[in-house]
Parts: sequence; C-alpha cells; structure tokens
Amino acid sequence: MKKILYTKFQYIDELIAQLGEQKEFKRAIKRSNLYKFWNKVAGEKFSKYSKPYSMIKGNIMVIACKTPAVAQELLLYKAQLLTKLKPYVESLKMNVTDLKFDTKKWQED
Repeated sequence: MKKILYTKFQYIDELIAQLGEQKEFKRAIKRSNLYKFWNKVAGEKFSKYSKPYSMIKGNIMVIACKTPAVAQELLLYKAQLLTKLKPYVESLKMNVTDLKFDTKKWQED
C-alpha cells in the first residue's frame, strides 16, 4: 500500500482571502446582503409571502411570491419598492433597475 503524504496545507484564513479576491464571490456576498433588506423594503404585510430569489441580466431582481395575488399587489407597488430599495442598493454599490415577481420560484422554508 502506497503511503500518501499531505504536505501542501493551506490555512483557512488564506483560503478566505483567496475567495475574497474572486469577483463572483464578492458579487454573491453583495447580493446576499441586499436580500437581507427585503423585509424592511416589503414591509411586514408582504415579507411573509415574498422573498428575493435571484438577480438576472439587466440588474433585475427576481422576487419569489407565494401566490399570484401577492405578485399582483407587489407589481402595483413596484415604484415604491424600488424607491425604498434604492438606499440599500447604493450603499452596496450595486444597481437594481427593475423587479420581477414570480410565483413559480416560491419554495417553503
């Protein structure tokens, strides 16, 4: 049986530093932080029935909605939601141009 020698160990802080340098990782962290503000933006009424799902091409944030009625009502408030979201987006140095509400993306936690 051949003996395997492990000699190229890397410390966890080095791995985290390498991840922090990657563009995709930075983008994912920013998005995650932005998603945390959805409850404040949507308010108590809608935060139970909607949640950020993803970002798509053109800086559009996709919001998963529990029912079509929630999606329709959020659509009516889209301008106000974008206005409320703007300070959070700017603080993270991101750009969100539109919101898309999708009931197909909803998943129970």
